[in-house]
Amino acid sequence: MKAILFDMDGTLLPMDEDVFTKGYFKLLAKKLCPLGIGAEELIDAVWDGTKCMYKNNGEKTNEQVFWDCFSEKTGLDYKPFYDASNDFYPNEFNEAKVFCSVTPLAKEAVRIAHEKADKVVLATNPLFPMSGQVSRMGWMGLTPRDFDFVTSYDNSSFTKPNPKYFEFVCETIGALPKDCVMIGNSEDEDMHAAAALGIDTFLVEGFVKPSSVKPYTGKRGSFEEMIEFLKTL
Repeated sequence: MKAILFDMDGTLLPMDEDVFTKGYFKLLAKKLCPLGIGAEELIDAVWDGTKCMYKNNGEKTNEQVFWDCFSEKTGLDYKPFYDASNDFYPNEFNEAKVFCSVTPLAKEAVRIAHEKADKVVLATNPLFPMSGQVSRMGWMGLTPRDFDFVTSYDNSSFTKPNPKYFEFVCETIGALPKDCVMIGNSEDEDMHAAAALGIDTFLVEGFVKPSSVKPYTGKRGSFEEMIEFLKTL
């Protein structure tokens, strides 16, 4: 096996994304609203920026696309908000850990993956800066050193479910899709998008994001069953 790719939110880091997002937005608003923006306007701008990242065609990083969209939506200079957010993710963002269901099995899964594959990737949707990815890794007792590559909004120009995201990951780590396996909880973003390139897939149950178009019919199971699957690779 050349590479094992893990999604984070809802997979290695079990969570109800609606609960997490509400709590996260409250913390973000507390940090950014004093800079001169209302909470509702801020949240709308963040959602618009996220939508822009989903539509990114690869000409800019997701980071550039997000903040350009933020300025266009609000009419404000993004620089003060950018600086404040860079301080937020390594610090106040850690309070959002209470909105997740952290499991010690995450470290076990990553440990086994390293035994079974040449490369282990945290293939989480690159909608957050690297500092945000690092904080959430920390909630699981993991660090960037536990992965050979971690996608973030500052190093990526596509998002899941665009298959080009997986092309980018494979090219970056020097692996062919057929030599990789993607482990995630989203039928569209993880399973179908990866399978479109010929990547093997395993759906982790518990916080599944189902497809409204094409139900996933491949390998699936609980977190514990996912670990047993890893042992067979």
